[in-house]
Amino acid sequence: MNAQAALGTVSQLWRYPASSLAGERLDAISVGTSTVDGDRLFGLVDASDGEIARPDRGPKWHKVPLIRTRLTEDRRLEVALPGGDWLPAPDPESDRVLSGFLGFDASIRPYFREHAPGYAGPLTAERYSRTPIHLLTTASLARLKALHPQGVPDSRRFRPNIVVDMEPVEGSFPETEWLGRKLAIGDLLLTISEPCRRCGFTIIAQDGFDNDPGILRNLVRYNAHNIGVYCTVDRPARVEIGAEVRFA
Repeated sequence: MNAQAALGTVSQLWRYPASSLAGERLDAISVGTSTVDGDRLFGLVDASDGEIARPDRGPKWHKVPLIRTRLTEDRRLEVALPGGDWLPAPDPESDRVLSGFLGFDASIRPYFREHAPGYAGPLTAERYSRTPIHLLTTASLARLKALHPQGVPDSRRFRPNIVVDMEPVEGSFPETEWLGRKLAIGDLLLTISEPCRRCGFTIIAQDGFDNDPGILRNLVRYNAHNIGVYCTVDRPARVEIGAEVRFA
């Protein structure tokens, strides 16, 4: 493993305490056998019918990725509107504020009670089965930028857990070609299991960039809808910014 040249280094680490809401950028993450610690513990729902947020499916949800999230040191969820104060969630006050922002009766709800000690309200069903790790390279972002120069291929459009800074590979989204290979990221060992097929979430505006259908259009045309890869975990570990990434 040590004989392999480094592919690059970790430049961004993310977790997403609440599905579809903005992620939390960290200096280190703990990767377990099934997911990142603190990832996707809560969902946002339309309180009138329990529908869970799907920004890729309808305009009523398009402002959801603007809502910031973080976990406190004691693993309590907090949310904030753009420019607003942090509020504890789930909580009637944060639900009131989010409802006013979205224009309908909305509520943050945990997937399991252990995610929100003391919470006695309704739960929500997980929107999808979580994959352990989503990895993206800056080389793929550079390839998308070359195909779509007027666009902003910000990593936040794609919601990775790990972003690897590496040199561009001309004409290639390189990690899509690594399927089945193993990656060592510091002490973490991953197997690249499948490409990440993109949806309409990627075109939606977030803080710092606008709505852009060209993002998805170019991925459909040039990389079969894909950017980034899903990985399974062979050896769990803590990962920090700057960790070297190698084939194992």
